[in-house]
Amino acid sequence: MYFGGSIALIAIGAILSFAVRDNINEVDLVTVGYILMAAGLVGIVLSFVAQGQRNAAIKRQDDLPPR
Repeated sequence: MYFGGSIALIAIGAILSFAVRDNINEVDLVTVGYILMAAGLVGIVLSFVAQGQRNAAIKRQDDLPPR
C-alpha cells in the first residue's frame, strides 16, 4: 500500500467515525472507522520502512568499487 492509499483509508475512517450518524444493523460504523484509520497508519509506517530499505539498497550499490 502506498502513502496515498493510506491517507485515503485514514480519511474514510475519520468520516465514518466522526461524521456519519447512520445506524446499520449489526455494523458499528465508529468501530469500522477506527479500524480503517489504524490500517491507514500501519500502511504509512510500512511505506516509510519500505522506502528506507530501498534507499539503503541504493546506497550499498553505490559503495561497491568499479569493476
